[in-house]
Amino acid sequence: MERLKLVMQYFQSNSESISNGICIILALVSVKLYTSFDFNCPCLPQYNKLYSLGVMIVPPIILFFLGVLVNRHAGVMMDEWMRPIGNRSKNPAVVKYLFSSMIQRAMLAPMVWILVTLLDGKIFICAFSVSVNPVLFSGLPNNTGLDVIKIMAKVPCKEDTIFNNSSFRKAVSRYIRCYSQAVGWSILLFLIVLGALGRLIKPCFDNHATSLQTRYWSNYLDVEQKLFDETCVLHARDFARKCVVQFFEDMREDTVLSLPHPLFITNSRMEWEDEEEERLHGVSKQEQVDQLLNKWYYSKPELDVTRIAHRPRMCVTWKNRDGKTLYSDV
Repeated sequence: MERLKLVMQYFQSNSESISNGICIILALVSVKLYTSFDFNCPCLPQYNKLYSLGVMIVPPIILFFLGVLVNRHAGVMMDEWMRPIGNRSKNPAVVKYLFSSMIQRAMLAPMVWILVTLLDGKIFICAFSVSVNPVLFSGLPNNTGLDVIKIMAKVPCKEDTIFNNSSFRKAVSRYIRCYSQAVGWSILLFLIVLGALGRLIKPCFDNHATSLQTRYWSNYLDVEQKLFDETCVLHARDFARKCVVQFFEDMREDTVLSLPHPLFITNSRMEWEDEEEERLHGVSKQEQVDQLLNKWYYSKPELDVTRIAHRPRMCVTWKNRDGKTLYSDV
């Protein structure tokens, strides 16, 4: 249970971890889809390869675009690429890094699908049973009245009656499945070696400081967009509350009710209203909101927080009647 909590905390820690978790889930879904997929080869010479090609290519394409769709880096990358320059220059290295991360994660589920199909071998048997030389195997049914090509096209069909009491179909299936699994394991080995070499060789050619900067600013863009969205949600909630309260205030009749009002309740209400005003940031009209959002898109703020970082801080000092300092937070 503790390990499960640690795994969940990792996947919820940042957007990159969430993207990794989604890609792993898509990979598992692709395996589940293949195991539950009802594979029915048409067993016709002119359609076997076409059907196998469709099963091999179409689902990976769907999984790839689904991986792009659920990847947050895709939206961040497109926003950074398409936005006007404004007060902030664009960094092509950041866009390239986001694009690379998006492609790598989106390719995981399609590659899992392709590897599973190759290791299982059914696709290869359906596609290449016609290409196998039947002379290599004994037991070819020759009393069916069909030509050799049509007989070989029916090898993937277990229920076909022409292969009853014959080991020919099983021998051909084993032969093709061996080739299919060899191709699958070769691709898997190639990908692992390529990834290992890339991890080992990349630091020899890349500037480590530049890589750190690129990764920092790519994370910054993601965090900045999330903070802006969260701030907009808070502002919209307070703006809506103000509009609704103002509507009911305008509809209320002008009646005066004199009741004693405790001071602490007044102070609490004033503090609550001040907090709401602070969250509105002085933006209290539709035109101001539209202008703010328009400025955010066309003129992103420059990456310089010197003014707010060095803002004067109020210090409190307590002195007695003689002027002697009793406490100070300076």
